[in-house]
Amino acid sequence: MDIEAAKLIGAGLATIGVAGAGVGIGNIFGQYVAGSMRNPGAASKVFGNVLLGFALTEAVALYALVMAFLIMFS
Repeated sequence: MDIEAAKLIGAGLATIGVAGAGVGIGNIFGQYVAGSMRNPGAASKVFGNVLLGFALTEAVALYALVMAFLIMFS
């Protein structure tokens, strides 16, 4: 196998984390909407935790993307 082909395969496999982060972000906001419909009074108290969860999940996606670029261009 050519080394360039192995790099591209490795970079493609590293981007699987981006798909997982997309599922995680959808789950976070979906559960927030469901919870805020059940208890609207607590929605404003929980929103900070939702944003924290979103930021941490998005960071995982950015790390996966950086790893894919490092694999591809090194």
